[in-house]
Amino acid sequence: MEKKLNEFMIGESGVVKKVLGEGRIRKRLFDMGITPNACFYLRKKAPLGDPIEITLRGYELTLRKSEAEYVICEEEE
Repeated sequence: MEKKLNEFMIGESGVVKKVLGEGRIRKRLFDMGITPNACFYLRKKAPLGDPIEITLRGYELTLRKSEAEYVICEEEE
C-alpha cells in the first residue's frame, strides 16, 4: 500500500517508490539520497509531526513535514 513519507509511524520501514514535485524541491530530495528504491526506517517524529527523522542509506536524515509530503513510499512488511 502506497502512502506519503509523512504518514508513516515511528518504527515503520518502507521503500521510496517515487518523488513528486519539480525543480528545486525535487533536486534537494534527490541530493539527500531520497531516490526510488531507497529503503528507510522512520526513527523519530517531533510532537507535532514536524520534523521527522529517518535512517536512509546508513545515515540519519531530518526532513520537514512539507518535504516528506513529496515522497511516495510503500510499507515493508
